[in-house]
Amino acid sequence: MKDRRKRGLLLSWNRFKFFRYTLLVVFFAGFAFSTFRLFFRDTVHPQLVSSWQTPAMNLVSGESPAISVKETVIFPDQALIFLKYPPSTPLFTKDAIDCVYFSPNSSTPQTKLSPMSIDGDYLGQQIVRCPLHPRGFTVSVDVRSNGHLSVGPTHRWDWLAYEAIIDRDNTTIVFVKGLNLRSGRASDPSKFECVFGWDFTRPKFLFRSEVISVAQEIVRCKTPLSILSGSQMVNDSIKVSVRVTRRGILDSVAWPDNRVPHPPARKQHEVCVCTMLRNQARFLREWVMYHARLGVQRWFIYDNNSDDDISNLIESLEDVDFNITRHVWPWMKTQEAGFAHCALRARDSCEWVAFIDVDEFLHLPSGLSLHNVLENQSRPSEVAELRVQCHSFGPSGLKQVPVKGVMVGYTCRLLAPERHKSIVKPEALNSTLINLVHHFHLKSGFRYSNMDRNVMVINHYKYQVWEVFKEKFYRRVATYVTDWQQEENVGSKDRVPGLGTKAVEPPDWSRQFCELADTSLKHRVLEMFSDPQTQMLPWQEKQQDEEEEQQVSILVEQNKKRRVKSLATVLL
Repeated sequence: MKDRRKRGLLLSWNRFKFFRYTLLVVFFAGFAFSTFRLFFRDTVHPQLVSSWQTPAMNLVSGESPAISVKETVIFPDQALIFLKYPPSTPLFTKDAIDCVYFSPNSSTPQTKLSPMSIDGDYLGQQIVRCPLHPRGFTVSVDVRSNGHLSVGPTHRWDWLAYEAIIDRDNTTIVFVKGLNLRSGRASDPSKFECVFGWDFTRPKFLFRSEVISVAQEIVRCKTPLSILSGSQMVNDSIKVSVRVTRRGILDSVAWPDNRVPHPPARKQHEVCVCTMLRNQARFLREWVMYHARLGVQRWFIYDNNSDDDISNLIESLEDVDFNITRHVWPWMKTQEAGFAHCALRARDSCEWVAFIDVDEFLHLPSGLSLHNVLENQSRPSEVAELRVQCHSFGPSGLKQVPVKGVMVGYTCRLLAPERHKSIVKPEALNSTLINLVHHFHLKSGFRYSNMDRNVMVINHYKYQVWEVFKEKFYRRVATYVTDWQQEENVGSKDRVPGLGTKAVEPPDWSRQFCELADTSLKHRVLEMFSDPQTQMLPWQEKQQDEEEEQQVSILVEQNKKRRVKSLATVLL
């Protein structure tokens, strides 16, 4: 009887506590929502749609936190899988995982393939690039020691918010694919709206905000106060997207990155370089070393899906005090967007930024230093962009990659310059960040200046030996062509004159694009860099050292195997 009475009293007390906590929850929930309305009544409109559910995750080892497929993006020729990692968890290597493909309504993988490449760390995630899956199949990752991970949310590349960054003025800049706006022009922002949330198909709350400007692939909008405070970004769950009038909300893998620093009192570097590349590792050392001697102090490398071990090369350059960083940029055909993103990152540390490719080299025929050129050309304070003409060089009769590098090897070019590239003051860029790769739009009150070719020009080693040219232009030949062998956009200026869509070396390739012998930069480089005793150039010496180290490593490994085999023979 006493036990029953005790249980009754305990039950009553528990009911009282439950009732009390319920009242508190209701009260604070009402207060929080009222406060929320007070802060966001002008720019943000919360909309309760449905309950949000956390995606399923697979544990890969015991009771440890889950490694999961966070998102998947389907490109025309590959699938990008983003893996979410708990803190301090080692990243996978390429030989530890497989790409697995599931047929509709099946939980058992039907096909297994090796990944094309693997990369990390991208905003706390690891990227796995998988071959394009069969139509109707879904793709995921199989950990060879623990089984496959659950399939994550899958998005089309042609309707996607793919990157976002919170600017110093507390606006959010969203990079999107699928708007198909006119190049080089701003559009009407009233037709668009930014949306912040967890899951745009079944969100708990949608934070809607006003779009300030929209142009090309870039949308700038006001940032909700709760996003700025970080209260909604504890576990990186908040994403941002864009709603288009009468078209709906774009899919999103864009988590706002708020790492853009506030402006310092003084710029740290006078001149920096931004570039985007894919599989250009073997040419990077020459490009960095040469421009460092010219006066470049900082390099921002946007890596567009390379698989040539470029990360190790950049680390080796960092080890010898070159201020160079690699930024993973997995988005296909988005050079304008990448340059805009880089301009934001470089703005607070660089007075000037040159936007050039790894096969483009600044040349100063006048003999002036880069510092003097920039100082002389920008004396009118309103000059914020220097447009530098490009000379396109051909294979120059070569059939093999020149051992001393491109500047010494390629000495014959087209007579007339092609296009131009720019060196700009990022502080002077228009807030829309409109650019056409070759130049940006500037704020009102600033202007550009065309450089005299006798003062500064760019040697563009565009048409190199066939081995290099084929790799460079395959899958990168034109802005809207995935594969140069497709009969699409045949008239694009990015296609090679006379080559068409056949990836076959023309019989006279080594003699093409040669109208004028130009050895001025070659002689300057030999004078500046040649070792007096060996006549070797520094990038050539480093390459030779690495090849020798590789040979030594191979010999050491072979000797180990021989010793193990000999020991086994003795034991037997």
